[in-house]
Amino acid sequence: MPFLTAAVLAAFVGYAGAWYFELVEGNFALLLFLATLVTGLYWLAERLWYLPRRRRAAEALEASASARNARLASQGIAPVDPQLAEARQKILAQPWWLDWTAGLFPVIIAVFVLRSFLFEPFKIPSGSMIPTLLVGDLILVNKFTYGLRLPVLNTKLTNGTPPKRGDVMVFRYPPKPSLDYIKRVVGVPGDEVAYLNKRLTINGQPVQTDKLPDYFDQDAMRYFKQFQEQLGEKKHALLNDDDRPAFVPGVEDFPFRQNCRYSVEGVVCKVPEGQYFMMGDNRDNSLDSRYWGFVPDRNIVGRAFLIWMNFSSLKRIGTFE
Repeated sequence: MPFLTAAVLAAFVGYAGAWYFELVEGNFALLLFLATLVTGLYWLAERLWYLPRRRRAAEALEASASARNARLASQGIAPVDPQLAEARQKILAQPWWLDWTAGLFPVIIAVFVLRSFLFEPFKIPSGSMIPTLLVGDLILVNKFTYGLRLPVLNTKLTNGTPPKRGDVMVFRYPPKPSLDYIKRVVGVPGDEVAYLNKRLTINGQPVQTDKLPDYFDQDAMRYFKQFQEQLGEKKHALLNDDDRPAFVPGVEDFPFRQNCRYSVEGVVCKVPEGQYFMMGDNRDNSLDSRYWGFVPDRNIVGRAFLIWMNFSSLKRIGTFE
């Protein structure tokens, strides 16, 4: 077993190393599931087989020492065995290969349950959601609001509450599901979403938009026009770049592409059943549904709701809409 365990641990380390150096495309959910499964099997083996064996060996040692001490006592010799407790402790101690597997199982399964069914942390890698979310924000995603899902397979177990317009949602990027994206829900199933001349209209009704003071982007070292937009009951800020045209360049071929009409003014899309139309708050610097299409329900990861850390600015910590 020590050799088998060493091989298993080496395989995990090798996979993590290859992922870190971008030699393979990593899947953390799968890695965590396999780690939970493997350490769980070792934990069961420890509880049902290895620990009882060690206890029996310790009891046999104590019985042998007691019998020897009884013989010595019958001969008038005082029993002396100062190393018995130390020997018993060594027998009961977990070997290294169980310590690194069964010993880690409680921690790993706690992380697995928390990440798979309750909350998952993410780091914002790009500026597509500025000014709501900044590069470097560490956020938490609620995994149960939209319904519980099986880890890895992402199969829905409970229905939960359907995503609403205005929600900030993490989802698997449809062209490459191994990547996680974060955008705002703009259109739900059945909506007709129009984004023409940089103005959003849903089902023929212009979305309420109010002018805000210009936003200074410290990374770009320039100002952008900022507005407050209301989607449903939620208000949020968005940015527009006057230097960027209204039309959508480089549109990909995607499922239900026929539901969208593109022009020099922008795009109009009818959201199919079971699909969602997503846009970034940094409207002219966001690769979103305008370019690659709709997000199917099966790709949903959860609703983002909290910035729990930003090492560049602790003032960022808190909830957001």
